[in-house]
Amino acid sequence: MKRKWVLTLPVVLGAAVVAAPTAAAQPELSGRNVEYSVLAADGVGVRAVERAVEAAGGTVTRSNAAAGLLTAYAPENGFTDRLASVPDVLYTSRTVAIGHSPDGRRAVDQDEVEKENRGHGRHGERKPAPAGMDPLDGQLWGLTSVRSDLARTEQPGDRRVKVGVLDTGVDGSHPDIAPNFDTKLSRNFTHDIPADENGNAVDGPCEFRGCVDPANWDDGGHGTHVAGTIAAAANGFGISGVAPGVSIVNIRGGQDSGYFFLQPVVDALTYAGDAGLDVVNMSFYVDPWLYNCQSNPADTPEQQVQQRTAVKAMTRALDYAHRKGVTQVVSLGNNHEDNGAPHDDPGSPNFPVGSQHDRVIDNESCLVMPVEGPHTIGVSAYGPTGAKADYSSYGLEQISVSAPGGYYRDGFGTERFMTNENMILSTYPKNVGVAEGTIDPATGEVTPDGVELGVQKACRGADCGYYQFLQGTSMASPHATGVAALIVSEYGKFRGGKAGMDPDDVQRVLEETAFDRPCPTPRTVDYSDEGRDDSFTATCAGDEQFNGFYGNGNVDAWAAVTLGRRYL
Repeated sequence: MKRKWVLTLPVVLGAAVVAAPTAAAQPELSGRNVEYSVLAADGVGVRAVERAVEAAGGTVTRSNAAAGLLTAYAPENGFTDRLASVPDVLYTSRTVAIGHSPDGRRAVDQDEVEKENRGHGRHGERKPAPAGMDPLDGQLWGLTSVRSDLARTEQPGDRRVKVGVLDTGVDGSHPDIAPNFDTKLSRNFTHDIPADENGNAVDGPCEFRGCVDPANWDDGGHGTHVAGTIAAAANGFGISGVAPGVSIVNIRGGQDSGYFFLQPVVDALTYAGDAGLDVVNMSFYVDPWLYNCQSNPADTPEQQVQQRTAVKAMTRALDYAHRKGVTQVVSLGNNHEDNGAPHDDPGSPNFPVGSQHDRVIDNESCLVMPVEGPHTIGVSAYGPTGAKADYSSYGLEQISVSAPGGYYRDGFGTERFMTNENMILSTYPKNVGVAEGTIDPATGEVTPDGVELGVQKACRGADCGYYQFLQGTSMASPHATGVAALIVSEYGKFRGGKAGMDPDDVQRVLEETAFDRPCPTPRTVDYSDEGRDDSFTATCAGDEQFNGFYGNGNVDAWAAVTLGRRYL
């Protein structure tokens, strides 16, 4: 179920609603040049808005015709007032970070979620790989949970199916990624930002000339982990992914630091449609506003416009990609809350650092993007016992399916409790491991700290790859994305080198073939044994066919490729 948010026009800032002023009557421009997002009114082409921006004294630096979104530089005073009465312009707002991978700085410390084993990593049982699987696949309980090991005997994935990873980047040189990495289609839509306007470090020093990383690079590690779960090659080396035969396309929209700015994210989504991608995984959600509210009284008028701009532009981009045939899979979130009854938000905006303030969240007028946008498949996370992970958001309102995301505290009372192997093992860029101190830069060996965290190295001759454990709904959504890619491989229409399948059909097969998982008994889980406070207590509403913990059920690759046709 998806809530509908009716957008209303914002109050015009600093000007009355009158006819466009003459050039002589325009507000004076002053101050330093800053970056703005300018959004075209519905039905207005970007060229008209470009002219309006130039007439108002701004300089357009990027423009997206599909979403009607422009980035411009202009003086910090007077520019928004000049555009306020231009009918071709819907919103003008200062540019801020609008997305963040769950590795970032927000009210819920996502780094503590995904890397919960840091500082007290403990090893559990490591099973050998099943016959015919890759050497480390015995540690991928998620792979067998979604029955990818069976599905690949029927459908391992077609190379013509293109899966976009909209994230912090993908290490296309990793030995388990390289065989399936589509270099030609991969793009980086970001520029590194060494520091913010206040001098606070953001991405740090630029690694490459021009501050633009190559399209096969990942300085965060998040996107590479996601990519490996989706489609690491079944090549007798390291691990294999849920759909080991499909192609991975890096459509990077996130900074090294994990922030996701509006223009790169929108550009990546619309590019996915234009490039003919079949499925896109989005394991991030909108920042600096965890909730983008229409008119939250705690926010300034300018901040309200920033949030409206983000929602409107993202909605247009999601609609565009859907019309172009892109299935869009999104993590449900790590905020351990019912998305239909959200907690208060003390951490927004989280960029620039120190600008947050307390906000009471109204469910009807505040949206988490992109998961609450149109045409998205929301995925919750469960652990190796099948229990909903304590950190995973839930609720009937936005959930579609559930998938393995890792749960470090799963198995309370057993030897498996708080072990690395409860998490999700996947591909790890060497450069990130070196930066994090888990890989020795001189020898390439895993350091003692890395060993404690379960970091592993696999080599074939001189070609070596590394692997790390993470957990989160960011790890659940790529399992669902891999199953979606198998569905397109099995039932899509192929013309030449391209695949195609209606995203609504993909979603229907994914949901209808998911394994029904009922609510636990009792329905309310308090997680106190696992060491959690009352804010983690969760109640599962719904029935076996559809409920707030598991949605339509646990994704099932084998059922999807063998039984899916009955739902088409």
